[in-house]
Amino acid sequence: MKLYKAAALICSLTVIGFGSASAQQADARYPIIPYPTQLVPATGSFTVTPATKIVASAAFKNEAGMLNQLLANSLGKKLLQTTAAAGKTISLKYDASVTAEEGYKLSITPAQVVIAAKTSKGMFMGVQTLRQLLPATAERSRLKTMASLSLPAVAINDAPVYAYRGMHLDVSRHFFSIQYLHKFVDLLALYKFNKFHLHLTDDQGWRVEIKKYPKLTQNGAWRTFNNQDSACMKKAADNPDFEIDKSHIITRNGKTLYGGFYTPAQLKGLVAYASARKIDIIPEIDMPGHMMAAINEYPELLSCDGGKSAFGELFTKPICPCQPSTFKFAQDVYSEIMDIFPSKFIHIGGDEVDRSSWAKSEECKELMKKEGLKNTAELQSYFINNMEKFFISKGRKLIGWDEVLEGGVTKTAYIMYWRSWVPKAPIEAAKLGNKVIMTPGNPLYFDTPPDKNSVPNVYNFQIIPNGLTAEEGKNIIGAQANIWSEYIPTENRADYMFMPRMTALAEVLWTHKQDYPSYQQRLMAQYSRLDVLKVHYRLPDLGGFLSSNVFTDETKLDIQKPLPGLTIRYTTNGTLPTAASTVLDKVLPITTSQRIRLAAFKADGSMGDVYDLQYQKQTLAEPVNTFQLKDGLACTEYKQLYKNTSLLPTGKPDTSFVVQSIAVPKEAEAPSFAIKFRGYFDIPADGIYSFYLTCDDGGTLKIADRMVVDNDGLHAAIEKNGQVALRKGLQPVALDFIEGGGGYALKLKYSVNGSEPQDIPSAWLKH
Repeated sequence: MKLYKAAALICSLTVIGFGSASAQQADARYPIIPYPTQLVPATGSFTVTPATKIVASAAFKNEAGMLNQLLANSLGKKLLQTTAAAGKTISLKYDASVTAEEGYKLSITPAQVVIAAKTSKGMFMGVQTLRQLLPATAERSRLKTMASLSLPAVAINDAPVYAYRGMHLDVSRHFFSIQYLHKFVDLLALYKFNKFHLHLTDDQGWRVEIKKYPKLTQNGAWRTFNNQDSACMKKAADNPDFEIDKSHIITRNGKTLYGGFYTPAQLKGLVAYASARKIDIIPEIDMPGHMMAAINEYPELLSCDGGKSAFGELFTKPICPCQPSTFKFAQDVYSEIMDIFPSKFIHIGGDEVDRSSWAKSEECKELMKKEGLKNTAELQSYFINNMEKFFISKGRKLIGWDEVLEGGVTKTAYIMYWRSWVPKAPIEAAKLGNKVIMTPGNPLYFDTPPDKNSVPNVYNFQIIPNGLTAEEGKNIIGAQANIWSEYIPTENRADYMFMPRMTALAEVLWTHKQDYPSYQQRLMAQYSRLDVLKVHYRLPDLGGFLSSNVFTDETKLDIQKPLPGLTIRYTTNGTLPTAASTVLDKVLPITTSQRIRLAAFKADGSMGDVYDLQYQKQTLAEPVNTFQLKDGLACTEYKQLYKNTSLLPTGKPDTSFVVQSIAVPKEAEAPSFAIKFRGYFDIPADGIYSFYLTCDDGGTLKIADRMVVDNDGLHAAIEKNGQVALRKGLQPVALDFIEGGGGYALKLKYSVNGSEPQDIPSAWLKH
């Protein structure tokens, strides 16, 4: 990690008072994501016409050509590209004073445009900044021909804070076309990412052709529909983005099979495409776990007992690290992978390994005794460390998920931290001297269904964890977001899951400035560009309501459109809104309990999220009279896994204690448990109270014996909300929380009569 500091003058000019009118004007004039490290606004603009020339040395020919194509998309023809010219020009210049590999300077004046860099990577980043200053129509040819283009005057001195800026895509659970991977690379380039982690194999499918082991794709790339497909099919009834992509379905020997794979030629083409855009593709062949698709094709080579793999209680049986044939297979596979992918990084996986079959294997017992290995965790490290030696012999570096730390790992291995519930893992790795890439499930698993908090949670993510010195913090080299595709069966659904969250991560990694209002304004300008790029992004959240709404006499539904050009349509009979449903174009008065379903529609007919709103007429709940209360809420804990709160027992708990705040109690014991919070809220005044319950995994909130928020089930951290009408005084509260292992997130906020949400005061809690 390297932080590039600006000259004092530029810094002073860059801080233009975010939140002020001048800051808002700058954001509107320079809607760049990620925001440059230093940007000095200037007056005037540079006009690009067909007579403008592009001046670039041979070293920047590729970048000049890309810029020329963007300009041609709007002007209708390419500009003259030369190595020397006078007059009004766009110059791509070598500048040895730009020390950062990906750094650049951009100067736009009414007289000329100059992008200066020392490397082609820096020049490419400068072109991407200029790209975002062009109209969105520049992204595609023949959309709109213009006589000229205007670029706002500005001085930018820019370089990234973090060296590793990545996105991950799993193509094993559900498969995506090679064309989609090219589109994904284009989006990474636009927002200055430089790493694409491609998860190519897993239990559900092997996606890369290996010439030496043809059955891996002849059979291992195909499967019958599984429970994840079934879940998607069920959701497809309300959302076509969940329909299984028919282009990846075949019929073989009377069976319907789902799958697909990439040829080496296809992947080499993708690598070249990404390389031209300064993106390294990091392949992952996950082992020793998640290898069912391979083991079942070659059990005689990969299995400790010669049998096939299947799912156990949590994971599948892994490959056997105790026989030479396993290492030969692994080295053969990785040799072909290295022929396709020139990246210095190779990802071995190493996560979620069920090692129980190793403990029973006589071969493994003998090997462990011979090598002095005390347990199967060290046996896994024996496998990982030997594979790393092979990688190093080929001039490559090994990346593994943070489980590889458990049995010991070399200092040269790179660690990818994902287990949010093991917060010490990245700290210990960084202290040991390992380079660490942050990918914690919360908030960087982009397969988690997004809500209104998803983008700000990513934007405010702290990349360097607390507990490290400044020197140790340098071992945190960056971060990436992961997209696991169990429940992402289409390319449209993939777009929806990562966009716009990806733009927030881009800014965290490049600029590392937390100015969310500025980012929000600039994000609004990005949507038109994403429309032209045919990205099926998630629309900004509609506001003005909760999921469960309460009123005593009358309330109103008043929605402010987050983007121009949206049409809000709704139904009151429980059916999904369609393009033919009633338009909500004015304030809607509500005087009776009812259900309203609504959605925003874009001009092209595509629909955003469907909001299912419940409106309930209530009287103000009367308080209870009770005496001799103590501070805090009483908690009872049950130390086992429950799939939903309705299954919680009524009998004697395992432990009991009192808490002074609503959070995952420090007394709770991992990994799985359930907690009942009981007592009273001391409500300060009559009113309609809104509550916002965030859980990972699940929870329910009842107040005054009324269900207020239902956020039940095992799921990642999401917020759900609801309302209740309360009188001043003591109101009984019952909050049930279940933890399945891994998230440990529980948060409750409230607002009253439309105020901003805030934490529940400890003074409210009584028992």
